[in-house]
Amino acid sequence: MLTAGSEINRYLEASQMNFEEDKTRRREELIMTYAPLVKFVAERLAIRMPSHISKDDLTSAGIIGLFDAIDNYDSNRGIKFETYAFYRIKGAILDEMRRLDWIPRSVRREIQEIEAAITSVRVKLGRDPEDHEIALELGVSLESYFKMIDKAKGINLLSLDESVTGSSVTTVNKIKSKTPSPLDELNKNEVKRVIADAMSKLSEKEQLVVSLYYFDELTLKEIARVMGLTESRISQIHSKAIITLRVKLKSYYGC
Repeated sequence: MLTAGSEINRYLEASQMNFEEDKTRRREELIMTYAPLVKFVAERLAIRMPSHISKDDLTSAGIIGLFDAIDNYDSNRGIKFETYAFYRIKGAILDEMRRLDWIPRSVRREIQEIEAAITSVRVKLGRDPEDHEIALELGVSLESYFKMIDKAKGINLLSLDESVTGSSVTTVNKIKSKTPSPLDELNKNEVKRVIADAMSKLSEKEQLVVSLYYFDELTLKEIARVMGLTESRISQIHSKAIITLRVKLKSYYGC
């Protein structure tokens, strides 16, 4: 049985030998084979995007990422093609979303205001604030605060899709070898430790939502069924948890 890596290598050999007909046929076969992976990644990311973002736009960007993965895969690096393609597809979609700047400035400003309020109340109380305490610090009603949280849907946690320290090197670019440098391992372990510590200080509901979403890969709708809450409420809990984690990470890294 042929592996994905061997099929990719045959395609690349055809490319290098300029067998145009064979190259085109193999490329089309690979695209058809891994199109479901593009759909999977696009649908997962679509959950985090505002409603006005088209899933078709995400899929189109993901296909570009798949093209890139097919043309640049090197089995000698010791990485499975599926893993390499997943990160290329995800990276292409995120790059396109950043290019479109899909989070309005007004929403970014509100997110920063919420982060500042959380930080301020934490200093005053010596603990993580409750929702009503954050709303009071912001000078808005609890209902208005939840509307602000709703609009923050799709915000990324620092270090999940980009470097905590502001480096332009993304997770995709780091996938080069099965033998990372000691410095890479140290940085990765440090980030894991900081995130784990920050997560341990979230509320039980927030920890459960983050765990089910990122580790068990359930959708917000599935999490809502598990926890007996509405999907809208789960979305609010998720957004609040991510904003809280961002505050903690920014504090740790001095951002």
